Amino acid sequence: MEGQLMALAIESYKITLLISLPILATGLMIGLLISIFQATTQINEMTLSFVPKILGVIAVVIFTMPWMLNMLIDYTTNLIALIPKFID
Repeated sequence: MEGQLMALAIESYKITLLISLPILATGLMIGLLISIFQATTQINEMTLSFVPKILGVIAVVIFTMPWMLNMLIDYTTNLIALIPKFID
């Protein structure tokens, strides 16, 4: 019982990391590129870094949404199937 719960918790963490990784990596890469651009041109405008990050993250979310939904649906289906095992 405890082993199953630990496996379920580990699976939850894995799915969370996998789903958030493309979004966070996109924000990081765009932020790094904008920072390099701002350092070379000495332009210190906050919206210059904020707007491209938002647009990039939105594009990645739209592009990866089917994959994310499939992962979440599979996880939820498995979780619902495990409910009778935890009740016993």
